[in-house]
Amino acid sequence: MPDSSTDVVTGAFSFTGSYIADRLLDAGRDVVTLTNHPNRRTAFSERVRTEPYAFDDFDALIEILTGVDTLYNTYWIRIPRDGTTFADAIDNSRTLIEAADAAGVRRLVHFSVSNPSRSAPPYYRGKAKVEEIVTASDLSTAILRPTLIFGVEDILLNNIAWFMRRLPVFGVFGNGDYRVQPVYAGDVADIAIEHGQRNENVTIDVAGPDVYTFEELLQEFAHLLDVRCRILRLPLRFAYAGVKLLELFVDDTILTWDEATVLMDGYLTTDTPPRGTTKFTDWVRENAESLGRDYASFRERHGR
Repeated sequence: MPDSSTDVVTGAFSFTGSYIADRLLDAGRDVVTLTNHPNRRTAFSERVRTEPYAFDDFDALIEILTGVDTLYNTYWIRIPRDGTTFADAIDNSRTLIEAADAAGVRRLVHFSVSNPSRSAPPYYRGKAKVEEIVTASDLSTAILRPTLIFGVEDILLNNIAWFMRRLPVFGVFGNGDYRVQPVYAGDVADIAIEHGQRNENVTIDVAGPDVYTFEELLQEFAHLLDVRCRILRLPLRFAYAGVKLLELFVDDTILTWDEATVLMDGYLTTDTPPRGTTKFTDWVRENAESLGRDYASFRERHGR
């Protein structure tokens, strides 16, 4: 590991960040997190120094980041909410990156998304703009572009399992032949930490070893969960209307229109060799008993 013993992980108590923080702590690193959820409890939260996202106080951010070796930046928003738009998230990212540069942080490992593009929907378009900010900085940087990340704490796949356990049918948008390439959160964290120890500027895709059509993934998922849930092909708008009805039932944001369309457009896969090694089917088989037993609310996890 590098000379400085301190790393910052944004969102260390959230999904992807928690895998990074846990591994860094096990390696003997001191971990600081920037978070909007300082009171969230995890298995390691007592071992992490907690600081707020001080986007409105540039000097405070510099002070937090001074003496830090590597900044693992997972900060982003899924949807505009609580007064924060994608434009705000881009500005906040710029502030954080500039503060890291000013504080003398040695390395920035930045989490983007597979296939970011200025011509894509706002989530992916914003990610593309932040990549430009990262590459224009004077920092040593690694930009990671993960596909569909899965893990025990994941909301999307857990809730697919929850619905499959309770509904006789599960609708797939269109013909379901669009590809997905899921990657395990632990593999993503290992790759992030590996690149945190390096110095060269890189931009890499981070995907798992297996590529499925979305219909194949759902069928395999239902089989491994041992549930009798039929996968039914539906027109996009009809299926999405069903999602909106289910949202009324669970009082949550299950899936947005943009998330549905980028899924169908193949954004969750890559043409580069896979870097993750954990097979989706092996992981589901090991965790099938616990998946989907409880509904995981996006709104409750991130504050209503």
